[in-house]
Amino acid sequence: MFGTSIPINMIKGSMILFYVDILGLDVRAYGVVMVIYAIIDAVDNPVLGHLSDRTRSRYGRRRPWLLVGAPMLAACMVAFFSAPASLEGIGLVLWFAIFAILCEAFDSMLNANYGALLPELYPRERDRAFANSLRQGFQLVALVISLAITPLLTTQVFGTEETTQGFQTTAIIYGVIALVVIAFMALSARENPRYATHERPRLLPSLWSIVRNPMFWTVGLTGACYGVAMALVLSGIQLYVRYSLGLPVANALYLQGIVILISACGLAVWTRVVARRGALWTWRLAFAILAVSFAALFFATDLVTAIAAGVLVGAGWSGMLATNDLIVARVLDADAARNGAHREGLFLSAFGFFARLNGIVTGFALTSLGVFFGYNSGDDPGADPGLAFRVYLCVYPFVLTAIGAVAARLVSVPVEPPPEAAEPVEPPPAGPANEPDVERTP
Repeated sequence: MFGTSIPINMIKGSMILFYVDILGLDVRAYGVVMVIYAIIDAVDNPVLGHLSDRTRSRYGRRRPWLLVGAPMLAACMVAFFSAPASLEGIGLVLWFAIFAILCEAFDSMLNANYGALLPELYPRERDRAFANSLRQGFQLVALVISLAITPLLTTQVFGTEETTQGFQTTAIIYGVIALVVIAFMALSARENPRYATHERPRLLPSLWSIVRNPMFWTVGLTGACYGVAMALVLSGIQLYVRYSLGLPVANALYLQGIVILISACGLAVWTRVVARRGALWTWRLAFAILAVSFAALFFATDLVTAIAAGVLVGAGWSGMLATNDLIVARVLDADAARNGAHREGLFLSAFGFFARLNGIVTGFALTSLGVFFGYNSGDDPGADPGLAFRVYLCVYPFVLTAIGAVAARLVSVPVEPPPEAAEPVEPPPAGPANEPDVERTP
């Protein structure tokens, strides 16, 4: 998780600052690219997951894809932040589009395979919750580096507020770190060979089975409310600090740092709550706290009040990190028990369809700042860019997480399966008697 988080979070956290505010890419062009990027990514995700599920090799199903995806993502990230300063107009748009799409594609390749290992290696929810807490802790360490420290490195250590050299140098360093860590993980992981049954799942029947599963839609759409909200926060926080708080971008270090620190410290607490009350109850509570935190952040007027609101953001985010993947894993368990085949790669990639909404929504959200507030780029910020990014970072995420908190109350997920459910079995005959038990709304 440490290795996979560093590259993609630097990309998502700095792309608007780098391309729109520094290089002058128009937000309308940015919005169009992000919609196209999201559509392409939604298509390639299930294909990548399906190919992973069908892979049969002496090295396992997931390892070959991890070892190919890591160097490709690192190389594309460096290229993404190496756009020549002379580029403008359609040339800048094409450079941004090509490398944004490639970075997301290789990130999807990595995460479809990496994510599939959690339910495979840890079939019991208690063990799974502990393992997930550890990996989310390492993700937060990566976020400290890729989000909180990045503005300092790019604008003060290796570059300045108005130049791009710092981004390229930082991307090279992060790319090397990610490559080493992911390769070490891939070579050390031990897949369960019994999960790779002789029969290889077919794409279209598998997809049809997934889209007919009501839990795919209820859990996927509800989880997307959280994912899209955090995508908005990660992509806009540096400009929120610059325009809404009126501070140098490097001060994002303190705001992001406190959010991540609280999130990391809270993981142990949330994991204990999961053990006592279950993943579903805890997930609902975390959703509500996260929604309230964005309302508090809207009223922050300086770094001190923003940090105070950031404590609440960190608490809610920590709860979502501790529980969201557990809810998804319950759905994967039920699918494996019912169909007799472990197709976690395809199922997770299908869930990734909802994550791809991030690109569409962030694209439209940024474009809306031009429509409502006149912010079109760093060269044309409009009359009130401070209010524009207060809406982008606080109002939009609040609306999304409030919807998610309400929807989570209506979601039902399968109960924790017994340990033997982790082993491949023959699919049972269809019928109401074979529907999985669910944990329902009280």
